[in-house]
Amino acid sequence: MEQKHTNALIHETSPYLLQHAHNPVAWRPWGPEALRLAREQNKPIFLSIGYAACHWCHVMEHESFEDEEIARILNENFVPVKVDREERPDLDEIYMNATILFTRGHGGWPMSVWITPEGKPFYAGTYFPPDDYYGRPGFKSVLLRLSEVWRDSQNDVAADAGKVTEILQSMHATSPSEILPREAVSQAAQQMLRAYDPVHGGVGSGSNKFPPSMSMELLLREYNVTGNRVFLAPVELTLEKMARGGIYDHLGGGIHRYSTDSEWLVPHFEKMLYDQALVSSIYLDAYQVTRRKDFEQAARGICNYVIRKLQSPGGGLYSTEDADSEGKEGKFYIWTAEEVERVLGADHARLFCAYYDVTPGGNWHHPGDAHVPGGPKNILRILRPLEDVARQFQLAPEELERRLAACREKLFAAREERVHPGLDDKILTAWNGLMIASFAKAFAVLDEPRYREAAIFAAEFVLEHMEQHGRLLRSFRNGQAKLMAYIDDYAFFIEGLISLYEITGALEWLNEAERLLNVASQHYWDEEQGGFFFTASDHEALIVRSKLAQDSAIPSGNSVMVANLLRLELLLGRRDLREKAAAILRLFGGAITQSIFGHERMLCSVEGWHIGFKEVAIAGPAHDARTAALLRAARDMFLPNKVVAWLNPFSKEADSIRERVPLVADKEWSGTPTAYVCQNYACQLPTSDPAELQRQLQPSEQRRSRRSSETCGECD
Repeated sequence: MEQKHTNALIHETSPYLLQHAHNPVAWRPWGPEALRLAREQNKPIFLSIGYAACHWCHVMEHESFEDEEIARILNENFVPVKVDREERPDLDEIYMNATILFTRGHGGWPMSVWITPEGKPFYAGTYFPPDDYYGRPGFKSVLLRLSEVWRDSQNDVAADAGKVTEILQSMHATSPSEILPREAVSQAAQQMLRAYDPVHGGVGSGSNKFPPSMSMELLLREYNVTGNRVFLAPVELTLEKMARGGIYDHLGGGIHRYSTDSEWLVPHFEKMLYDQALVSSIYLDAYQVTRRKDFEQAARGICNYVIRKLQSPGGGLYSTEDADSEGKEGKFYIWTAEEVERVLGADHARLFCAYYDVTPGGNWHHPGDAHVPGGPKNILRILRPLEDVARQFQLAPEELERRLAACREKLFAAREERVHPGLDDKILTAWNGLMIASFAKAFAVLDEPRYREAAIFAAEFVLEHMEQHGRLLRSFRNGQAKLMAYIDDYAFFIEGLISLYEITGALEWLNEAERLLNVASQHYWDEEQGGFFFTASDHEALIVRSKLAQDSAIPSGNSVMVANLLRLELLLGRRDLREKAAAILRLFGGAITQSIFGHERMLCSVEGWHIGFKEVAIAGPAHDARTAALLRAARDMFLPNKVVAWLNPFSKEADSIRERVPLVADKEWSGTPTAYVCQNYACQLPTSDPAELQRQLQPSEQRRSRRSSETCGECD
């Protein structure tokens, strides 16, 4: 179909930018050309930042950016620039902080920022309705007023923008201090407990509940050290409620972005790759601790969804599945009781509806439902235990689950015939790294080879297609990799590579992890104060060069890098890496004490620093069942602070591994697969017994007794 308008975004690869390529707004991508044009024409830039799966971004596009009159005002008075926040998190972070300043604490997307030709912000907001609405200024009014202010008081605007920029720069001022003591982690965990909803789980009791994966990780670590179930209880409750709620896709697997209510019923229906990674990972951790089957099933469901829906034919993992289909959020996922009966038949529908809370009256009343054929809608969720529903229908629980599985399969097939939500098929290095690490953990915990293969497939894709001159790139789509990587890309991908080495024993992954760490250290490390900058030393100059430790929807690059440095220190025998980790922990200690929420992953690293890592070396051939049993024993326990080095004495690279990995350097093959456990220079007696290996791996605080003869003194 011939389009009436086409702008400069038509040459981009980002699905979000391409969504706007036929707006009447004369959009340009961020870059030297847009900044030059703003300077030459002496116009401010209107910077609009969003992402492909953003519902309100779609709304503002339809209401304002497709409107000819609003487009005319924008084009005449501003240089309109569109940015995909997922491709340019550097710009997103800077201008989100500005937006929060201007709105006194309210941020989000679409982000609307007005900046000088030098990039300094002088006004900002999020979504604007097209016209004035109940006292809220409309987008058209804001544009006209700001163009007038720029025309009449440009010097004052520039001065104010300069002051805002100074505030933004001051946000990244840090002063190194001492590394936080171990007690600070326990105090933070205690403080987090008070924030959890005791009825439905999750943080807070209001709307917009996000899966609190990183704070749950910290609570599980504290439980693992202390054995105090007070730290386990909120994690179990939260994960149980999420797995039963509408935030989990009971037919296709995968986790939605967040819940708009306190009970996890009504999600914001988009599915982000990074959420799949972080949430599957915490389900795997909790499964290791509790052995709850529902936690295992949730982890499998998420991993299987990613392989089925988000893994590209080449191995790279796509970014997002949209919330909307046919212009309506959640339409793909919801059901009427009539639809369920039509697919399943009356008898099976009664079983299914009883278990998944599908009723003629619906459990979700979306605006406009009264006028939709078929009646009120239902989001699938579980309110009663399987055993209760089985008793109601006089069935054995196993038989009910068998029938429900058949029902789910039929409904999934029927749902596949619907119009699917849009897919953001760009591939991001950072998000792939997160999922590679989770896939590796899924293989280690569940012993499912397809998860290992999915992780390897994705890692190979990144290394083959998303590097240039030995350095990572951020984004890939339609055969084109682009944009210099950020520290998140390095940190998360290195984490995935280390995890791949631990589950495969293949030296290539460890070598790649060290190589990329050296690249990151060269281009991102701050030699004066320590810590990694978000952008490289040769990145384009922005108004702020950020150095971040705060976790948001994803962990910060610096917090993940601490764990990477500590793991690689032990695997490679590089003491300099421990010194770098210490520098990061000293640099951000003050920020952590000011706000524990937002620094959960860094607190996990503080815990790892003080407790130390279990160092596990296993020597044994790959084909030997006794080797496999030792590897399973080492992987089976929840032990977040550990490194595993596996030496296959008959592999072609056995000698190279001995040279590269000190943990196995002196492990000669004696004919029997053997495990060696050390920590803090003290080693326990070698063992070939998987049960004894697990006993040795128990956290010191949980072991009831310890015989002095079990250690062999100091060793490397």
